[in-house]
Amino acid sequence: MASEPTAGADGVFRASGHADGLLVRMDRLRLQHALCDVTLVADGRRIPAHRLLLSAASPYFEVMFTHDVLEARAPVVELKQVDPDALQMVVDFCYTGCLELNEQTVELLLTTASLLQLSQIQTACCHFLEKQLHPSNCIGIGLFAERQGCQKLHRSVQRFTADKFVDVIRNNEFLDLPPDEVAALLALDDLNIPSEEVIFYALNIWLNHDLKKRRKHLAQLMPLVRLPLVSPQFVVDRIQCSPVFSSDRTCLSLMLESQSFHLLPERRFSVGAERTRPRKATVGTLYAIGGMDREKGSTVIERYDLRSDRWVQCGFMTSRRLQFGVAIIEERLYVVGGREGLKTLNTVECYDPVTQCWSCQPPMNNHRHGLGVAVLGGPLYAVGGHDGWGYLNTVERWDPHTKLWSYVGNMQHQRSTCGVAALNGRLYAVGGRDGSSCLRSCESFDPHTNRWSAAAPMLQRRGGVGVGVVNGCLYALGGSDAPATSPNSLKFSCVERYDPNTDQWTEIASMVIGRDGVAACALGQWLFAVGGSDGQQYLRLVECYDPQTNEWKKSAPLSIARAAACVAVVKPVVPAAVSELLAEMPVASADRDTSDEDDQDKQAG
Repeated sequence: MASEPTAGADGVFRASGHADGLLVRMDRLRLQHALCDVTLVADGRRIPAHRLLLSAASPYFEVMFTHDVLEARAPVVELKQVDPDALQMVVDFCYTGCLELNEQTVELLLTTASLLQLSQIQTACCHFLEKQLHPSNCIGIGLFAERQGCQKLHRSVQRFTADKFVDVIRNNEFLDLPPDEVAALLALDDLNIPSEEVIFYALNIWLNHDLKKRRKHLAQLMPLVRLPLVSPQFVVDRIQCSPVFSSDRTCLSLMLESQSFHLLPERRFSVGAERTRPRKATVGTLYAIGGMDREKGSTVIERYDLRSDRWVQCGFMTSRRLQFGVAIIEERLYVVGGREGLKTLNTVECYDPVTQCWSCQPPMNNHRHGLGVAVLGGPLYAVGGHDGWGYLNTVERWDPHTKLWSYVGNMQHQRSTCGVAALNGRLYAVGGRDGSSCLRSCESFDPHTNRWSAAAPMLQRRGGVGVGVVNGCLYALGGSDAPATSPNSLKFSCVERYDPNTDQWTEIASMVIGRDGVAACALGQWLFAVGGSDGQQYLRLVECYDPQTNEWKKSAPLSIARAAACVAVVKPVVPAAVSELLAEMPVASADRDTSDEDDQDKQAG
């Protein structure tokens, strides 16, 4: 039944459904072969249609039928290398706007729609393929999307393949890839793997799939395994013992490079930068805990994932504890000391990120807030701080095996809000406040002699300083030159780096904003500066420093603004399924390469 026309405010009558009705009648005429002025032919199948409608639906046909070319007036137009079933579906869509997709026809349909420039069909096919993604088919869909120029689908497939990499490499599509495609995949930084050993596993099973033909590609593919980041035990037990790898000149060179990386840490900068840069998923998860917020004490715990560049709230502290220290032991976060209101604490709590549960640990001998905390060679150290009455130079050490706290040698200076970090087997205490001023001094502790010794002082006095270690150097970030409560204190954006080999501090690129109470931590080969206060407000700002380029760039901001938070990195746990996979890995063996035997058989034949 025809719809009644309605009058608009402008006095123009419009019939709703008018265009749909015309298409229905034109489709009826097409099916009756009435008024059709062109017949499309694909592989012998004849498909009658109307030039006007095809031109309105497809830019390809519009150009064909409106320009001075032979097809513009020809009653029959042959489309070569076009699937007839796909062409029929495309023509039907032009008349009806309906399309039935399935796994058997979608790729042919997308190919035809791309040729005929039917963007709606292309989009529908890409959405359908995206929903069908699975570790067993994503590589094939990705290659198809790249050939068809479907960039959005190709990006989606790349993300899926990277996310599901451990499952993808166990399917035939990966095993059948040509060497160049394997190289492109193994070179990606964004692969979701718990450790670099998985990359060697992937190369090894691809190699074993046809060792005779693929062995010659080792020189191209083996450098893509970041061997210095593979454990020495794995190199010896799973790589060095294989005749295929140990007899290859390139592999031998890479194994020697890996050995030097582990035996000579001071020479690590001479190793190829690409092979020592960890992939994003292997660096671990950055946690931010506590700190000062607009409610004068945050209990929120949030974590940062480098692959997604996102902070997510993941738990809460048991109380509004401030000015505490945090360290990681066996992938658990230990919260040490601090204060609750005006009460200085000696208590210690342990947070398990997996279960999100807290447990109490033995308390320190001394109450401390504003302390620095770090792990050196297994034990945890609590350094300096304030006991509620005065500034401290005392240091305590906690043995995670005996669960006992004991005093070690005193620092040369009393320090609170200092930066503490472990570097080259020593513990460093940097800057801080002693009650009368902010400090430039830096000192290091040798656990073998139980003594602190002076190191070169910083270029700048810094209280509330953030400290991190990257690539064998110590970094001091931000801070202030006056008490934290002083309204006129200068908040530093400048950053300096300490090289223990030369005992010198050097100024490097500054952060975007000067801030006190900035938290610092290394995540992979990058240094992160988290939160802080610019003197007017608490900050959500997070910046990331790349030592290779000497540049800071902004990362995703914290979910809440905070200063004097604690940050620490929990390394990724290798899932049991992946551990079993690596343990059962077949190692490429010369016994599998039967090329010499094959040649002898041919000669005998």
